[in-house]
Amino acid sequence: MITLSLAEIAEIVGGRMHDIPDASAEVTGPVVRDSREAGPGSLFVAFVGERVDGHDFAAQVVEAGAAAVLGSRPVGVPAIVVEDVQAALGALARHVVRRLGTTLVALTGSAGKTSTKDLIAQVLRRKAPTVFTPGSMNNEVGLPLTALTATDETKFLVLEMGARGIGHIRYLCELTPPRIGLVLNVGSAHIGEFGGREQIAQAKGELVEALPPAEEGGTAILNADDPLVRAMASRTKAKVILFGESGEADVRAENVRLTDTGQPSFSLHTPSGASDVTMRLYGEHHVSNALAAAAVAHELGMSADEIATALSEAGSLSRWRMEVTERLDGVTVVNDAYNANPESMKAALRALVAIGKGRRTWAVLGKMAELGDEALAEHDAVGRLAVRLNVSKLVAVGDREARWLQLGAYNEGSWGEESVHVSDAQAAVDLLRSELRPGDVVLVKASRSVGLESVATALLETGAEGEVAAR
Repeated sequence: MITLSLAEIAEIVGGRMHDIPDASAEVTGPVVRDSREAGPGSLFVAFVGERVDGHDFAAQVVEAGAAAVLGSRPVGVPAIVVEDVQAALGALARHVVRRLGTTLVALTGSAGKTSTKDLIAQVLRRKAPTVFTPGSMNNEVGLPLTALTATDETKFLVLEMGARGIGHIRYLCELTPPRIGLVLNVGSAHIGEFGGREQIAQAKGELVEALPPAEEGGTAILNADDPLVRAMASRTKAKVILFGESGEADVRAENVRLTDTGQPSFSLHTPSGASDVTMRLYGEHHVSNALAAAAVAHELGMSADEIATALSEAGSLSRWRMEVTERLDGVTVVNDAYNANPESMKAALRALVAIGKGRRTWAVLGKMAELGDEALAEHDAVGRLAVRLNVSKLVAVGDREARWLQLGAYNEGSWGEESVHVSDAQAAVDLLRSELRPGDVVLVKASRSVGLESVATALLETGAEGEVAAR
């Protein structure tokens, strides 16, 4: 973070200083909420959680070198006390972002946010110092913590914004006002909480409503291939740039194909020129993500050749998102277990089939959470798609939703041993260890709460003969 004195921070957040011998002492290190990350010059933010109270670690973080604690009560060590710690953290982030004057890029969407954010960051940092959201820290706490890692040298700040209801993204935009806003898609993720796709579109569109007008540099980047996203152009005064495979898109892909290993290749067309891209990532769904990143980069002055080179060299920066690893015995494990919704599940199945062309393919799938009344239909549809794509074997893991996955496969014509239901992750591991053959390809995917990453981890720890086998 930029250097601020404790007195300045107290004024910014409207707090009271307690046990601070020198108000001019400065915070020169990071702002952290995990006591293990506290170090010299840091500011420790003490949240009260369901199981852990951050205030209990106050003495420990100060002993580690933290300049002070930002909390809701005095703790016997240097502290700035506020009524609402989350609001104070947001106020501090808002102050720092405005003071820095960095170009802030915000993105949202039902699927692909984290992968696209990682692509944008890898492209932009070739041009100038870039700070971006680590993993999926895209909520009211993670977003300001990310913004506070920016420094005077930061040129671009790329922030992923998530939402679980109307007003969430509007609030995040108030904390860190964006100049460029990107909306990827409107899908079924969290449809049970929102109540329908129209409500999801209403929430996601809050991002473009928050942008400054075109004459002040505001730019809305919208998916031309998604009607609900494209319609958001009427909700903003910012300049609108369209991306997609549509012929009307300003930044578009032509001649899209997959390589023999399932990696997308296409011709990137921008208003400033065209260039060829062959990605290291797996699955055709990454074409849309890449176009979104290209549209951001083009708006910020990068050429088509520069963008294409960066996209072709970009990798996955976040765990458990289409991580493709080959064991020494030839079994390939695709770990996409971080999260799942109907759109990402279908994209992962198509990627599995592309990667496993000519080989046996396994789809180890679990529950997609927060689908509300759509849950039965959506799990049924994924099971049916696995059969239509000719996935060799579907392993449905878990309780009710897993049975719906298998039922969909059964109703689509998987009447033999092409689909099986198992009770939990360990049962899936036991089945796979007994039946996998060299050359097989295994996809592992479910909502984060299911914890199916343990299946991928177990498969990569040991191979068919018990040896360490990942490479």
